[in-house]
Amino acid sequence: MKLTQDLQRTLQAAVDRIVPPDEYPGALESGVLDYLLRQFEKDLRPFVEDYCLGLTSLESESLVRFDRSFCSLADHEKDEILSQIEAGEVATNWSVAPQKFFRLLNHTTVEGFYSDPEQGGNRDRLSWTMIGFESN
Repeated sequence: MKLTQDLQRTLQAAVDRIVPPDEYPGALESGVLDYLLRQFEKDLRPFVEDYCLGLTSLESESLVRFDRSFCSLADHEKDEILSQIEAGEVATNWSVAPQKFFRLLNHTTVEGFYSDPEQGGNRDRLSWTMIGFESN
């Protein structure tokens, strides 16, 4: 399976709700998507199918619940769906267990947000600055 452009847009919207922007940039602006796309060719290669199936199911869930694409939802609607997926309370049939997908999404998003910038995420060491971590 391959992460299509549509699935990448859904992924962008999802990661930015896992680590939303506040006074600091969120996951998307911090380069988490770049990190994930790079890692899908390396360490996360075994999880690409789960990601594709989960993102497809996330999109279906959004269409059933709100009659709109996940990308077009308001932040509070995205948060509602993600919370329900985390709890396993889904309205559609999922090809991958919803809670498993949520854990994978959450773990890899946070990993990319706090990673060494050489891995493609944590652009300009934004998350390290946020937590006061100094690297040499």
